[in-house]
Amino acid sequence: MLHVALSTSVNQRGKSGVAAYLFGLIDGLINTCPDVRLTLFGLAEDRPLFAPWLDRAEWAEVAETWRPAVRDVAWHQCVLPVRLRQIGADVVHIPSYRRILARPPCPQVVTVHDCAAFHVRGKYDAARMAYGRHVVPRLARQARRLATVSQSTARDVETFFHRPAAAIDVIWNGIDHRRFHPVTQAAIAEFRTRHRLTQPYIVYLARLEHPAKNHVRLIEAFEQLLAAQPHLPHDLVLAGADWHGAGVVHARVAASPQRERIRTPGFVTGADLPLWYAGAELLAYPSLFEGFGLPPVEAMACGCPVVCSGRGSLTEVVGEAARIVEPESPAAIAAGIREVLATPELWRKRGLERAQLFDWNRAAQATASLYREAAE
Repeated sequence: MLHVALSTSVNQRGKSGVAAYLFGLIDGLINTCPDVRLTLFGLAEDRPLFAPWLDRAEWAEVAETWRPAVRDVAWHQCVLPVRLRQIGADVVHIPSYRRILARPPCPQVVTVHDCAAFHVRGKYDAARMAYGRHVVPRLARQARRLATVSQSTARDVETFFHRPAAAIDVIWNGIDHRRFHPVTQAAIAEFRTRHRLTQPYIVYLARLEHPAKNHVRLIEAFEQLLAAQPHLPHDLVLAGADWHGAGVVHARVAASPQRERIRTPGFVTGADLPLWYAGAELLAYPSLFEGFGLPPVEAMACGCPVVCSGRGSLTEVVGEAARIVEPESPAAIAAGIREVLATPELWRKRGLERAQLFDWNRAAQATASLYREAAE
């Protein structure tokens, strides 16, 4: 058995892309890699998030006092190495580059999801931007293997972290096809009734983050769409938890002449998440930068057509299965939405086919291979 310690603290209480990555990876490892013994290091209040796997993985609790970001970095640098020695881990997996260990006591595998700090001005506060730009590239030298979730991110790691391509492995994220798949019209009707979705809707599933997620330009595009087609019945749903700059998004919604047709239901998860996709006329995803972009793949798997930005990894991930638009042009976003609303079946078919390329079991098996290589 290969004993792998996996840090889970950077999951924002389950409300982030890293959380989705952790849940999918853990499930895939447990389902398909019987030679991997997992110890999950996690914050005390996060334990319920990992309950589905704790009959087959060990839980190593971390006190809640370490939750704030600066303290969490300190815990990774000062406390985790001691605990790794205590449990005799063969490999430690850090699933966020901002927590790379400076002096790991065993081989270290690190997943880099994106290099957004180098691409999007104001993505984080000044301290996090400086840490990501200047400290992390030095820490990355301590990783035995670096995994990225796309070729786009791999190129960024070469450029910004100065690591050779031979040290980087690209492993696409997966999705859980047991959750994300087309559903019956009856299920959609029940969901729409329960959430009082009386009109057709366009959905954007991403945390409310400004400027990186580009909600403001999507709102402008929606206004242009309705100005050109006043009888269009669609609403706009901006579903996601508040994050850095969310106040700007809420203020823009409040100032919109179409504010009565824009909904912000907050973070959505659980059984309803696939239904938000399945019930939508399309997913709009005009993000200014992504290291992967799970929502477009999840939407395609549910039979929801996708309009998205081509920034970062998105063109690589969606291929020709989504309508690509220039995210800094509200007019271009509106035109893309108009085109997909006119030909939904074409995009639905392409999306369903594309989504089959993404599978957590395959991703887990490839990641387990990295563990074995790192431990040699």
